[in-house]
Amino acid sequence: MPNKEVTYSISELAHEFEITPRTLRHYEELGLLTPKRKGNTRIYSHKDKFRLALTIRGKRLGFSLAEMRELFELYDAEHRSRPQLHSMVAMIAEKRASLRQQQEDIEKVLAELDAADIKARETLDKIKQH
Repeated sequence: MPNKEVTYSISELAHEFEITPRTLRHYEELGLLTPKRKGNTRIYSHKDKFRLALTIRGKRLGFSLAEMRELFELYDAEHRSRPQLHSMVAMIAEKRASLRQQQEDIEKVLAELDAADIKARETLDKIKQH
């Protein structure tokens, strides 16, 4: 039985990830995605879909597209060298530290918003009583 890989069209991925086909073409230009071609038609693989999901998540978490490309290149390198792996580990550690700081900042802001909300509701209750 032939092993048929699942593939995706540009419109299918654009719809699924709620992005434009132009965005997908841009990611391809940057080397983040490498669809096969059949004439002018792009044919995306499961690997492309997975990379697209990682790219979108990475952007949400503060990775630049260049950083995402660098991570993909380091990960894909056939003969990963010790310096490449050290570079990848350092990049991940740096981003992890940045995300932890953002998480702390978000938690502080949420606590401040909770306190402001409580105070505003208490003030509203007092105003209602008068």
